[in-house]
Amino acid sequence: MVRIGLTPCSRLPDYETSVTRAGAGPVVLDLQCRDAAALLAQVDALILTGGGDVNPALYGETPHERFTPAEPGRDEIEIALAREVVARRVPLLAICRGMQVLNVSAGGSLEQDIPSGVPAALNHQVDTTPSTIAHDVWVTSGSLLARLMAESLEDDTLRVNSRHHQAVKRVAPGFVVTATAPDGVIEAIEHPELPFCLGVQWHPENFWRTGEFRPLFEGLAAAAAEYRVRR
Repeated sequence: MVRIGLTPCSRLPDYETSVTRAGAGPVVLDLQCRDAAALLAQVDALILTGGGDVNPALYGETPHERFTPAEPGRDEIEIALAREVVARRVPLLAICRGMQVLNVSAGGSLEQDIPSGVPAALNHQVDTTPSTIAHDVWVTSGSLLARLMAESLEDDTLRVNSRHHQAVKRVAPGFVVTATAPDGVIEAIEHPELPFCLGVQWHPENFWRTGEFRPLFEGLAAAAAEYRVRR
């Protein structure tokens, strides 16, 4: 069984169950180990999980008044993990904060507060229940995301949940945008030159009971199996 690493966060059970239902073994990484290469040696793929805001100093900005930091030290080790993953071509699914970490790690920036920075923004912080649908996202045809979610797309559109006030702003070199919300907020990025490197801004792990986004985790597990063979 392939092993998929998870960075620790406050809502781990849904991530673990999503990985298990995709036929893989979840491994919660001990981030007290500050050696990204050593952490990745334990697993065949990685999920960067959700959480607090990425420190704006990491992309050259001062904090917005709504800045809410993640756990101490989390930014540094997750940035290191994201860079190591890209360098080693380890399969990666980056979720919500994880997508933001991935973008910053590769030289991109973030919109620090959607309500104050995006004109006519949708509500991206809908937390009635974890799987409450918040809005549509428009998916780029031919992208990895589109291929994985082909059976669920309706006119290149997915319906997603949403619990974030930040988003990708300047996209990192090498990455492309593959989904947006109707207000223009970036909802997915990919690195087209890597076997599996996908970030999504919503929380697909919350749908493990109903399976709408299981293909994302199954795709990651399949990529992990291929990586195990070639590593």
